[in-house]
Amino acid sequence: MNILAVSDIELGFIYNVQIGQRFKNVDLVISCGDLPYYYLEFIVSVLDRPLYYVRGNHASKVEITTAGERSSPWGAIDLHRRAVRSPQGILLAGIEGSLRYNYGPHQYTQAEMWWMVLGLTPALMLNKLRFGRYLDIFVTHAPPWGIHDMDDLPHRGIKAFNWLIKVFQPTYHLHGHIHVYRNDTEIETKVGNTTVINCYGYREIQFNFQQVNRPLPDMQTSLGRRIKYE
Repeated sequence: MNILAVSDIELGFIYNVQIGQRFKNVDLVISCGDLPYYYLEFIVSVLDRPLYYVRGNHASKVEITTAGERSSPWGAIDLHRRAVRSPQGILLAGIEGSLRYNYGPHQYTQAEMWWMVLGLTPALMLNKLRFGRYLDIFVTHAPPWGIHDMDDLPHRGIKAFNWLIKVFQPTYHLHGHIHVYRNDTEIETKVGNTTVINCYGYREIQFNFQQVNRPLPDMQTSLGRRIKYE
């Protein structure tokens, strides 16, 4: 399973018709925020692959395009406060935005972030019952607290994300928000069973999906009935 993750900055070699050849083996596209709708729509139209996204702290509620006012990119699926299953069977969930610093539309306090993360819990528990695992990929704009983040308020990490990683152990936590200007900047960190990746610009990720896509075994209840999850 090949994943193309993009975030924060438009790249000329991606906003180009050659993307179809360069990324022809990509199965899934993920945007970690702060990219215009036309950029995401171009990727969807050329690659013809599912695209999931969250909004960044610089996103507007409405974008003005040649087709008029738009509140979401065509052909893409918003992950904010949702847990979904891709056509390939990958379990995804997401939270948009960053910490609040100037009352923008996609900015939140740490407490609000906690509330939204806890709101995902019922769906993740249901994933465990149905598919044998809670979550494969957690998608956010901001990073976790103390991992890839910075000291200034707008770029501080989110404490609730650390809790989600510890409890639900997704294979990947993909984020953006932290711009990378130096070659020695840490952009990939292992936290328990989760690999946290800063997707600023773009990242190509090879996900060994077969390894985690194992069905639950048949289980027998106290009444003697056999249950098989599909």
